[in-house]
Amino acid sequence: MAPVSPTVARWELVLRLRELREQRGFDSAGFAKLVGFTPANWSHVEKGRRVLTTNTIGPVLDQLEVEAEERTELLELLRASKQRGWWAKSSALIGPELQRLYGMEYGAQSIRSYDSSVVPGLLQTEDYARALISADVMIRPVQVEQLVAIRMQRQQRLRGPDPVEVTAVVGEGTLRQQTGGPDVLAAQLRHLVDLMTELGNVEVRVIPFTAPAGAVLGGSSFHLIDFASERLPTFGWAESAVFGGAVDDPEQVRDLSFAFVRALEQSLSREDSLSLLRRYVVG
Repeated sequence: MAPVSPTVARWELVLRLRELREQRGFDSAGFAKLVGFTPANWSHVEKGRRVLTTNTIGPVLDQLEVEAEERTELLELLRASKQRGWWAKSSALIGPELQRLYGMEYGAQSIRSYDSSVVPGLLQTEDYARALISADVMIRPVQVEQLVAIRMQRQQRLRGPDPVEVTAVVGEGTLRQQTGGPDVLAAQLRHLVDLMTELGNVEVRVIPFTAPAGAVLGGSSFHLIDFASERLPTFGWAESAVFGGAVDDPEQVRDLSFAFVRALEQSLSREDSLSLLRRYVVG
């Protein structure tokens, strides 16, 4: 199984509590008053913005008439949610939204990524990541090396006893865009070849310039994260030039899932993508 992530544990806890509340027929505001919360504070709990304690969760479970076995599961999720993930130690550098993304990645079973112009962060070399981060006008030079180190730490989930499965779809332009210069790009492409040949859990699929509908998704970038627990839905994340954040609307997550399928349909097979990568490496 994937390692326990406090972020994922908290998400599962609040989703299950909300589901139980709705099954019992309580509206959010009315339930809040029954368990000693203001409606606003209980809303923050269900959105994962406020953390329950061992004292405050008791009345909640009692009011929901949670049976012993499920009560134990929920209390274990609460305990796990109190742990401190490595990403929380970098809170001075990365905000709550990015911490949430990294926490989801850490507890993921599989990740599907699409990017038309750059290699996804989980598959980047250190120099390629440094070139991208350095080019961001919102990042101060003194922060660059720390952010590169954070990106490299995220990649530890690619290896280990239960590595995350990554399927990344990129446009062929990514293989030609000389991010960091020709040497940095060449090393990045070799790295992708190495990952695909050495790790069975990493797959890179390339949308060729010849794909009839290859530009259908434009310059978008998004990630879909799935978990071992059947109780958890897919977590969506989307990025643009001016925005990067979670996609919490289930319908929008479904739209992203359809978009990923469309991108995958336009891409080359694993074998042909690997062959194309090798051709670009050779030059």
